[in-house]
Amino acid sequence: MRVLVVEDEIKMADALARGLRRVGYAVDLAQDGEEAIGHASVYDYDAIVLDVMLPGQDGFQVCRDLRGKEKWPPVLMLTARDGVEDRIRGLDSGADDYLVKPFAFDELLARLRALLRRHPGERPARIVVGDLEVDPARHTVARAGQAVELTAREFALLEFLARHCGDVVSRTHLLEHVWDMNYAGSTNIVDVYVSYLRRKLEQPFGRPLIRTVRGVGYSLEPE
Repeated sequence: MRVLVVEDEIKMADALARGLRRVGYAVDLAQDGEEAIGHASVYDYDAIVLDVMLPGQDGFQVCRDLRGKEKWPPVLMLTARDGVEDRIRGLDSGADDYLVKPFAFDELLARLRALLRRHPGERPARIVVGDLEVDPARHTVARAGQAVELTAREFALLEFLARHCGDVVSRTHLLEHVWDMNYAGSTNIVDVYVSYLRRKLEQPFGRPLIRTVRGVGYSLEPE
């Protein structure tokens, strides 16, 4: 999943980005509201982690502006303000959840997973497709009851395909959600990682999993 982190404290932003990337998220960073709105106008983010205290526009205004521009990714708002009125203001500005600093990184991950399950509709905590089981919380994958070890990027690609099971997902769409803006190569990288998944999830089991739609992209369609 691709996440935008909006945080002007560089150390905090870098720490959040490192932690999220370590578990397989693609992460873009913005240091102020204008940059955040610019990124969100170009990229289709799966979630936004938004700090309240930003230079210029604060997080409340940024959230209102995003919703006014018909941008609907779930927003997790971060703030040192723990008053009820501040939480109400954040939620009323269009945020989906509110996390008070300091916080445990594991809680942030859990809240993100919960938001991603709810957007754009209810999604199960574990994704089961045929004999394939993907558990985003535990970061585990099994096929036919047998555990399969994947890298963070392989897991992210598989999770996105599994969440869109049966749909044909273009290479460009996969690139936009599984890789961040720091990647400057071609969409061929998607083909490379699909081949990695096939090697681990198809060949050992003798059954297909990922269908190639020539000239379009891929679809997860286990027998």
